[in-house]
Amino acid sequence: MTQSLTDWLQQSRLIVVEVDQAAGRLRVRAADDSCSDLSCRAQTAVVTDEDANGDLGTLNPGDIIKVEPSADRPEKIVVVRRAWEEWASPEI
Repeated sequence: MTQSLTDWLQQSRLIVVEVDQAAGRLRVRAADDSCSDLSCRAQTAVVTDEDANGDLGTLNPGDIIKVEPSADRPEKIVVVRRAWEEWASPEI
């Protein structure tokens, strides 16, 4: 069965559960409620509406992200929706 675009978008997004900037780690939750830890490089870029070259400190628990991986660690993390925007959404 072919996956629809909407299903693919939902499956490719992750929710930030915890940020450990000092250790360079993110704990994220996938659409199936499984959690995993991502080890990030010092050069990992976090892209938000406010900043194209942020770091892990710009992430907050509840943020919805997508990850652009390289060979072994995330190269770029894109914030799709901030946690506070999720609560303000008319969809809720």
